[in-house]
Amino acid sequence: MRPSVRQLECLVATAKHLSFRAAARECQISQPALSGQIARLEELLGVTLFERNRRHVLVTPVGEQVVARARQLLTELDELGAAAGAHAQPLGGQLRLGVIPTIAPYVMPRALSLIRGVCPELELLLREEQTARSLELLHAGKLDALLLALEAELGEVETLPLFRDAFVFAAAAGHPLAQRKSIKPEELTRQRVLLLEDGHCLKDQAWAICQAQGVKDFVDFRATSLGTLAQMVSNGAGITLLPLLSLPSVGSLPGIVVRPFTKPVPYRTVGLAWRLTSPRRLLFETLATVLRQLAPAGIPSPRATAS
Repeated sequence: MRPSVRQLECLVATAKHLSFRAAARECQISQPALSGQIARLEELLGVTLFERNRRHVLVTPVGEQVVARARQLLTELDELGAAAGAHAQPLGGQLRLGVIPTIAPYVMPRALSLIRGVCPELELLLREEQTARSLELLHAGKLDALLLALEAELGEVETLPLFRDAFVFAAAAGHPLAQRKSIKPEELTRQRVLLLEDGHCLKDQAWAICQAQGVKDFVDFRATSLGTLAQMVSNGAGITLLPLLSLPSVGSLPGIVVRPFTKPVPYRTVGLAWRLTSPRRLLFETLATVLRQLAPAGIPSPRATAS
């Protein structure tokens, strides 16, 4: 006798929440019904999957292995349906797209109408998450594809590059380097560098550029968004590196000046990523054609960025 899909769903939900009550709520069944599903699964497999008492639920070592396999099986079942849908309606159906916060607000508002024009039957659901969490959701089958920076550690996924997003130097209008037409990367040395908080892959990429120039002195401050980062810079708290994509929004703040770097210009690669087993490559390639139209063109004129 084989485990049922319902038993596997209850198993994964319980391991996720470590609470029978929360798992039952997610599975939309009563708590006794969920407990019964878990008990029957344990009896079927002949192992104890959870340690329980009145206060705690813990996954046993063998339970960890079974849960991991159950997640994989549920993802493969989802992809079975997706494969049929991709054949019947390759550019339609539902697509759950994860987008990282340093790309989402600067690309998706313009992208939505373009995507609707090319894929009118596509139901696009967006979720903004940092890279690590997006990858977790992708492999758990909760997202179908990701729009992110390909320089991050992505693991075993299929990727499709879209365009390069150059980094530019940003400082307050009164900063000495703001008077230059362009900035040499080595001039970052001894600057007070502001960065995003941990978890943003853009923070890691910007800091790697700074470290390559021997930058050691940076402000112990972490912004939650590029908008906050730009506000701090415009008020003279330090300098930063901004992606070109963000300039039409954050680069136009009063008091901030942006300048290009000299060659070789540092950049990140914006691209799509999806599971190796996904059957929807045609859709992803179509989206890539659309999204490439949104590649950043260049730095706005100084009048638009300086007060």
